[in-house]
Amino acid sequence: MASASDRIVDLYRRHAQAWAALRGTDLMERGWLDRFTSLLPPNPSVLDLGCGSGVPIGRHLVDKGACLTGVDASPELISIAREHVREADWIVADMRGLQLERRFHGILAWDSTFHLTPDDQREMFPVFQRHAVCAAALMFTSGPDYGDAIGEWEGEALYHASLSGDEYRSLLDRHGFDVVDHVVEDPDCGFRTVWLARKRADP
Repeated sequence: MASASDRIVDLYRRHAQAWAALRGTDLMERGWLDRFTSLLPPNPSVLDLGCGSGVPIGRHLVDKGACLTGVDASPELISIAREHVREADWIVADMRGLQLERRFHGILAWDSTFHLTPDDQREMFPVFQRHAVCAAALMFTSGPDYGDAIGEWEGEALYHASLSGDEYRSLLDRHGFDVVDHVVEDPDCGFRTVWLARKRADP
């Protein structure tokens, strides 16, 4: 499992063009993105962690008026994003331990953190916390319950992992977020398990 998780970035680097083509422009996430953006002020700053090729989610957020910062560990995917969504700020970086010295009205980690090991996922919650303004919205996807899984993409192993629902709730609470909505394996969104939370006021 550990070796498969270590190869995730390399996999997306080598198959960036294939991933962008496969992702396409279909926005099955629209309903959740609408819930996410409904919690944001006009012209919000949004941090997209594991942003991929920037299409369709990044494009959608910019078209909605967001000042978007996208972060991905694949320079190849960031290059594609820069071509397709020139209005955004695209950064090549590992989301783990990210420190941008900025805070955002919204933080999105869609289909990204579930490629991290359970321990690395736990370490993402301080990242969320330090990049969130008061009342910031946070949305991410996970698995339905605790465990590791190995899928296949482009003929290679594709690693996924999840914490339990109870642990995600505990981590959110500990880092100052309240759960706004949570659906396990949403049939209207490709059976993704989605978390939507909001940052409490700093004590």
